[in-house]
Amino acid sequence: MSGNPRNGRPYRRLCAWLRAQHLPCWWCGHNIGYNLDARHPLSFTLDHEVPLSRGGDLLDPANARPAHRRCNSSRGNRTAPRRPQSGRPARKW
Repeated sequence: MSGNPRNGRPYRRLCAWLRAQHLPCWWCGHNIGYNLDARHPLSFTLDHEVPLSRGGDLLDPANARPAHRRCNSSRGNRTAPRRPQSGRPARKW
């Protein structure tokens, strides 16, 4: 395959399928601005649950997740989603 596989028709089709579902960000749980400019930090991007650098499949719908551009960028290639902290930090040092 020559060129960037993310410019191909199968990848664009996967993005369109995921975008049409209007799901919240799988990383932070907040709504995604599906009508925002693609460069906006809260716009939609396709994220891969198993990062491509760790053997994830580019075109597998089971590996595709909706995410904010900011969440997708800050996640990097980590596999486990971050957990929100519960309660206040303890003062016992």
